[in-house]
Order: sequence, then C-alpha cells, then structure tokens
Amino acid sequence: MITKIGKKAALAGAVIGALTTSLPALAADAPAPAIDTGDTAWMLTSTALVLMMTIPGLGLFYAGMVRKKNVLATLMQSFAICCIMTVVWMVLGYSLAFTSGNAFIGGLSRVMLNGLGAGISKGADVPFTMAAGTSAATTMTIPESVFMTFQMTFAIITPALIAGAFAERMKFSALCLFTVLWSLLVYVPVAHWVWGPDGWVASRIGAIDFAGGTVVHINAGIAGLVAALVIGRRKGYGVDDLSPYNLTYAIIGASLLWVGWFGFNAGSAAGANGRAGMAMATTQIASAAAGVSWMCAEWMKTGKPTVLGIISGAVGGLVAITPASGFVLPGGALVIGLAAGVICFWGATGLKHMMGYDDSLDAFGVHGIGGIVGALLTGVFAYGPLSATDASPEGVSGSFAQFIAQAESVGVTIAWCAVLTFIILKVVDLTVGLRVSTDEEMEGLDMALHGERINS
Repeated sequence: MITKIGKKAALAGAVIGALTTSLPALAADAPAPAIDTGDTAWMLTSTALVLMMTIPGLGLFYAGMVRKKNVLATLMQSFAICCIMTVVWMVLGYSLAFTSGNAFIGGLSRVMLNGLGAGISKGADVPFTMAAGTSAATTMTIPESVFMTFQMTFAIITPALIAGAFAERMKFSALCLFTVLWSLLVYVPVAHWVWGPDGWVASRIGAIDFAGGTVVHINAGIAGLVAALVIGRRKGYGVDDLSPYNLTYAIIGASLLWVGWFGFNAGSAAGANGRAGMAMATTQIASAAAGVSWMCAEWMKTGKPTVLGIISGAVGGLVAITPASGFVLPGGALVIGLAAGVICFWGATGLKHMMGYDDSLDAFGVHGIGGIVGALLTGVFAYGPLSATDASPEGVSGSFAQFIAQAESVGVTIAWCAVLTFIILKVVDLTVGLRVSTDEEMEGLDMALHGERINS
C-alpha cells in the first residue's frame, strides 16, 4: 500500500512540475540579485587594509621623516584627520559624493547616512546600484554599508596625505578647519565627478580612474603644493639640519602602505573577482619597479642608494599605478612603475630645489607627480577587456583619444583643486591663522601644540 501511494505521489509531482515549467515565467518571480558573501568578505578586508594605510601606515611614514620634536604632532595629524573625516563623511560627504544629484555634485538622500540600513532585514542585505569607477551604473553584490565605509577610508587618507607638504609648521586648529572645508569643497566634488552615478568627468570626458589617481593623489599633491607655497618654508630651510629623526619609522610606515595598497587598488574592483586579482598583481609590479628605478636614479646621481629613496620610489609607484591598476596588464604596470620612479625622483629632488618651495615630505613630488604620470599613462596602456562594462562591452583601450581624455581629467582636477585650496587656506588664515609662531616652531610642535614629547 505504501509503495503504491509513493508512486502516485511521485507521478503527481512530475505532472505538476511539467505544468509549472511550461508556464511563462513572471518577472516578479525572477530572483533578485543577492549579496555575495565572498565579495563582501573581501571588501571588509580591503576596508581594514585602507584604514591601516592612514593609521598607522602614513602616520609612521611621515613621522619618521620629521625632526624628533615634531614626531608626536605628525602622528597626531593622521590620527585626528581619521577621526574628523569619519564624522564628515558620515554626516554629509558620502551623500554628496555617491548619490544621484547632478553632474557636479550628489544629492542629500544619504545625509547622516539616512536610509543606509533600509535594505537590511534579518541579516539579509539588498544590493544597491552605484557607478563604481565607470560611467555605467552597476548593481553591486556587497552591502551599501561596506561600500560607504570603504570609500570613507579613501576620504580619510586624502587630506592626511596633504599634511606632508606643510609638516612641522601648521597650527593644529588650522589643520582641523582646513580638513573639514577641503574635504567638502574639493575632495567630495571631484569624487562625484569621477565615481558618482552621474559624474561629468566619467560620463562626458570619458576619463577612467580605477582607484583614485585624480580623486586622491593629484588632489592631495596639488593641495600640498599650494599649501607649501602659501604657508612658506620651515625656519632654517636650506641652512639648518632638517634631516629625518628615525627612518626606521618611515620604512615601517612605507611597508604598511604597500600592504594596505592591495586593499586600496584590488578593493576598488568592489568584489573578489578577476579584476581584483589583476589589480593586485599590477600594484605589486609597479611599486617594485618604481622602487628600483628611483634607487638607480639616485645611485647614479649621488653615488649612494638611500633607504629614504627606495621607500619613496616604491610609494611613487603605488601612486602611479592607482588609476590604472584595474585597467592595465602586467607589462603596462612595469612601464608605469619604472617611469614613475624616475619622474618622482626628479620632482622630489630636482624640481623642488630648482623652484625653491618647501614640500616638507614630498606630498607633491610623490603624490602629485606620481598621480599625473599614472593618470596619463592609463590612457596609453588601458586594456579594453579589463575596463569593459555592460554599457561599453569593448571597454576602454589605450589610444591617443583616451590619452587626451585622461589629460583633460588631470587638468580639470588640478585647476579646481589649486583654486579652491588657495581660497580655503586664505579663509583659514583669516579665522584661526595658518602657521605657528617662530618660537613655537623652534620649540617643536609636540610641546608647543600638544604639551607632550618623546623621552627616548
């Protein structure tokens, strides 16, 4: 009896299944895109890696290159900027950069991160649509909260990079005010132009920037140059011994930057995929190549390869490959790295000394010049299939037209950043003042501004 019932049930099930599959599928029954746990795990890891680039990576890198009396103040700058930018990004920055508004600035739908958790129900996130590095909107497979925090770490490190240009002489109050104003008036608009859902640099010029050559590095480098010119040189520049206090700190910081950069570049693929893998490979290759080329250039010029030189070269290579990392093949990465090492060496030594400005820790020499080199060479070495999207199946390949588009993007970023940074610095100077007094500078910012010192 049981066997007969079982056979009848199986037959009924087969009939129902056949009838069901013969019916036209309803759109409402189509499965919605789901959060991918592998992509999310990689993006969580990448977010932590990029945060590590600022604290402690950049903090140690910069602190190792200043004098002993300014080490704590330099570390304080990176840590304080991390805290300030987290709040600014949460309250307003993310919404203006990454929501739909117009071609120049985003909207206010995510102010105070309003609605960010609306898609979370019993631990199941709903994917969201965002343009990530291209002009074509893409439905991501990670929670928006992860994407928001990942981009927050970019917003944190960018103003922290600028601090290298005016190290050892800016008021802490001025730094705090400058960070808030600059991030909202310079960083956020450029981020929207390049990465936002309807940004005009990506959609109208057609320039590509995988992980922040324009948004992060050219922005920070140009702002650093303007700040160095407006604030002026350190007391004793060119006369006194301004050599680094502890290059051990600097090489540890550079090493943390290198490792963290895999999150910076490979994380910009927004998932654990082939493009992330290629971005990781090209990042390693370009950084190593730039370290070698800077070392060789310095060796030929001075007769000695230095620790400061090779770590600066490696960072220059990381900067240059950033806009290209997800769009170029290993051969292109090698050329970009070799070029960046030599050109950044010239910018951080020859150009700086020829022009006479005091870019204390080479924010412009490494990040500004490296970012320009990388953004331009992206237009030369871009490999179509790596930059393909649903809207552009052929992708973007290296060509003269693409080089011109990259140059236009670089020019727009330089002009916007230079003008706005100058205005912001003047506003800060009129309100709280930019520079510490001569006595405070001679005493050192550790004691003068923070009442602390290194005892060892």
